[in-house]
Amino acid sequence: MKAPGFWRRDKGGIEALALAPLSLLYGAISGAISMARHTAGKPRSVSVPVICVGNIVAGGAGKTPVALAIGEKLAGPGRAVHFLTRGYGGSVSRRKSAPLRVSPASHTAAEVGDEALLLARLAPTWVGGDRVAAARAAVAAGAEIIVMDDGYQNPGLEKDFSLLVVDGDYGFGNGRLLPAGPNREPVERGLGRAGAVMVIGGGGRTRADIIETVQKAGKAVILGRLAPDRKAAAELHSQKIIAFAGIGRPEKFFETLVRLNVKLMAARAFADHHPFTDSEIETLKSLAARKSAKLLTTEKDYQRLTSAQRIGIDVLPVGVAWENENDLDRILTEVLSDRPSND
Repeated sequence: MKAPGFWRRDKGGIEALALAPLSLLYGAISGAISMARHTAGKPRSVSVPVICVGNIVAGGAGKTPVALAIGEKLAGPGRAVHFLTRGYGGSVSRRKSAPLRVSPASHTAAEVGDEALLLARLAPTWVGGDRVAAARAAVAAGAEIIVMDDGYQNPGLEKDFSLLVVDGDYGFGNGRLLPAGPNREPVERGLGRAGAVMVIGGGGRTRADIIETVQKAGKAVILGRLAPDRKAAAELHSQKIIAFAGIGRPEKFFETLVRLNVKLMAARAFADHHPFTDSEIETLKSLAARKSAKLLTTEKDYQRLTSAQRIGIDVLPVGVAWENENDLDRILTEVLSDRPSND
C-alpha cells in the first residue's frame, strides 16, 4: 500500500480524526497481543548473538540497507554472519513451513520476498514466520552472528541488541497508530525496547525533533543517510531517465535522482512490494523508448522483476553513509563482548 498523505506529521487533518476510533481499537488489540506474547513465556535464545534491525513505522525507513551495512561490518574472518527475515511478500512467509535458506539463483521474490533476495547476495539468509526455528536453523548451518531484518515487534526470539531505524524526513509521521497514522505501536513503547536509534537522512526541524525525542527516551542516536553508489551515480549524470519504484516512499528515490542532476523525464510510483505485471513494465519501456531515456529502478524493485522484464532496466545501488560510525562500532563491540558467540 501507499502511505496516505495525512499520515505525515503536519497533515493529521480530518481523515486522521475520522480514523482515530479504529486506531484506538488497533492499539488495544495490538497491546493485548503484545502483552500476551510477553507473558506467554520467556523469549527463547540461541547460542549466538542476535542483532535486530527494525522499525515501528509502516513503510520504508531504510531498514534493509542498514541491516546489510551492519552485516557487512560484523562479517569477517572466522565470524559467519547469517541474516534472518520473515520474507514479507513471499509465499513462504504465508505458509506454516520449515525455515528456508534463500538461494538467489533459484528463488524468486514471489517465494521469499524482495528483501530476502537482497540480503542473500551478501550472506546466508533464512526466511520463515517462526523466528526461533529460523534462528536455530541458521546456527545449525554455521551462523556465529544473526542479523534480523525485521521482527522488532516479535518477542519470540531473544535479541541481544535492537536498532530502531527512523526516516529523518518522515519521523513518526503524525504520531498516531494505524490506520489514522503510520505507527505499528506507540512511539514511547517502541523506543523503550531499542538499544539505539538510527536516523536515516533528513534535516532541519524534523530531524532535530526526532533526535530530541530519542535522546529524551535515553537512547543513543546513530546518524547516517542512504548514498547512491558513486560509480553508478556518475554514469547517470545528465542522462535522460524514466524512473519507477514500488518502495515505502518512492519520492525519496526520485528526489535522489534529481540531486544527481539527471534529466528526470518521468517518475512512476507504485505501492510498496508491488508485483509488477508484464503490461506495466512494457508501458514503462515504451515510454522510455519514446523519450530516448534510460529506464531506472531501485535494487529492491529489481528483485521483483522477472528475467524478461529486467531486460533494458538499470538499477541505482545505494548504501549507508554513516555520520557517527564510531558510536555504532563501539555499541556493537560491547554487545558482542557481553555475549560471546558459541557460548
